[in-house]
Amino acid sequence: MNKSDLINKIKSLEGISQDERAYLINLLNTKKKYGLVWEDKPEDVEEQLRQNLPVLHEVVEKRILAKDLTQPVKTENTLFTNGTLNPDQAPNYILIEGDNLHALTALTFTHEGKIDVIYIDPPYNTGSKEDFIYNDHYVDKEDDFRHSKWLSFMEKRLKIAKCLLTIDGVLFCSIGDDEISQLTLLLNEIFTENNKLGVIARVAKTAGDKGSYFAPSKDYVIAYTKNKSILSDFKDDVDESLFKKIETEGLKKGEKYRDDVAFYQSSLDTRPNQRYFIKCPDGSLVVPPGISMPEKIEDGAKAIPLNGDGVWRWANETFFEEGKKQLLVFKKTKKSPLLDENGNRAKWNIYTKSYLNDRSEKGASPRDYLDQFINRKGADLIKQYDIDFSYSKPFELIQHLIKITDKSNNITVLDFFAGSGSTLHSVVSLNEIDNGKRRCIITTNNENNICDDVTLPRCKRIIEPYFNSKGKQMPNYPNNNLRFFRSEFISREPSLKNKKELTKLATELLCIKEDCYINCTNEIIQEKQDWIKLFSNGTDRFLSIIYDDTEIENGVKAIQKLIELKKPTTAIKVYVFSNGQYPYSEEFEEVSDYITLCALPDAIYKAYQNVLPKRKRQTVPELEDPDTEKIQSASNTGTGNDLSFNAN
Repeated sequence: MNKSDLINKIKSLEGISQDERAYLINLLNTKKKYGLVWEDKPEDVEEQLRQNLPVLHEVVEKRILAKDLTQPVKTENTLFTNGTLNPDQAPNYILIEGDNLHALTALTFTHEGKIDVIYIDPPYNTGSKEDFIYNDHYVDKEDDFRHSKWLSFMEKRLKIAKCLLTIDGVLFCSIGDDEISQLTLLLNEIFTENNKLGVIARVAKTAGDKGSYFAPSKDYVIAYTKNKSILSDFKDDVDESLFKKIETEGLKKGEKYRDDVAFYQSSLDTRPNQRYFIKCPDGSLVVPPGISMPEKIEDGAKAIPLNGDGVWRWANETFFEEGKKQLLVFKKTKKSPLLDENGNRAKWNIYTKSYLNDRSEKGASPRDYLDQFINRKGADLIKQYDIDFSYSKPFELIQHLIKITDKSNNITVLDFFAGSGSTLHSVVSLNEIDNGKRRCIITTNNENNICDDVTLPRCKRIIEPYFNSKGKQMPNYPNNNLRFFRSEFISREPSLKNKKELTKLATELLCIKEDCYINCTNEIIQEKQDWIKLFSNGTDRFLSIIYDDTEIENGVKAIQKLIELKKPTTAIKVYVFSNGQYPYSEEFEEVSDYITLCALPDAIYKAYQNVLPKRKRQTVPELEDPDTEKIQSASNTGTGNDLSFNAN
């Protein structure tokens, strides 16, 4: 009997409670033959979610809007801009203060299946002071459950992170020696080993004499994807300094090229189509070093290589394609590794010519070793912004990781271990470089005032014009909006009162979800009303929230007026309070061609139900289905957050 059959058997058992049934199913699901086994240690912030639902509240006094930056920045530095963008159309970057487990739970409603790239820099769990805090206590090397606490902490967050990723989304995670092995096994379980993309070794520092046996100098960036089968290849920039020559003739005249890459390569296996004779300018034939030789003495004659025999980098068929042979460059040398037709050292070596334009278009394969993004670079930069923080990752590292995914320049990036805010800095800077429209969400708690003293000040100083303590004007990017949110909670008890309250508190969640922050209610409804709010993104997207189901008739009239005045080109998202799942589609029939309907708070409940921990006391059947696994992948559950009626 397989696991599915056993689960169905448990579901049909009589005489046991729902809690007992849920326990047996969970026990069956956690039974494993291979992988990590650790003792799950309860986490206070997770216990808080057993009784409460997280929402996000915007702290208006901490936000930064492009329209408030009235003074243009006059400088020749291309990193600076002049604030000419329509402020209502400026990109919205989001900083969330609160425990990242709470923030991630809230983001399952706003961004499930919508995050393209996640970069995180979690605690390395080195056992040193001020590295990893669990339930308000530092975890040191003497803690018997040091690794169990870290794994419990990471597993909850990584499972939700997977749900947030797009189907071809990529996760990058920086990590050190202490947890690289455990993290690899954990990610293999969550994403499957088939979706592992690789591990990048990074030189973290080049000096230092700490360590009893080795001076620690490196860490790692481990990369996984949600679905490797549909993920495009990664591409890195080509090093232009290698292309030092200029073509003087032919169709490529004037283009830069290089001709120093040997055509011969060693091989540990047999490659029959890659060992053949090539004719040199003097008529002699050459072949890579090895024992086997072609039977015929003629250009293109192939040999059957033995193990260890050298081969050409192109197969025989590729070599003889039109134009390919023209890319070979023959150079005379007394130290050629090649053999002539008699088995003696050849007089020639062969190289391939490659052009910069062609290589740039194709891109280079990124290396899994990085030595240009050391920690000191990040620490030195943040110090120039007058911020005291010793552990800032270089924003160029994260920028490099985003770029090599070769995704479009309008993706969404998430970092739920924001630290000093390097990820947001990297996205803002990258958008400036290529005129991109990437969005970025970062989250951090405020332990040791890190949000107040480090994260938020850095975000402000890379947007607002800033002169440091030495009088130097720092690079800034004023054509951007920063929205600051803080985690808040409401009871999970599904009373009518709580449902109405959740609907009201969800306003800012909906603004995040639809990327509509401009309140245009007064333009449509002259009298002040508390039963409806209308928002726009400044151009073509509109959001309507109707908090009172007794006002639906007036809501339809308001939407009709919005259509008349604004003439939207995309469907208006209409969220309406409903005590159940019905979004009142019949009542909105008059405007059905212009709207997409969704019932609140049911849509929020459905988004949260797969990530919230089970309550100790089952009082919400629709939220507490014991037959539902704690976390399911988005591919199994659908979006889980849009029980909507699309009127189009």
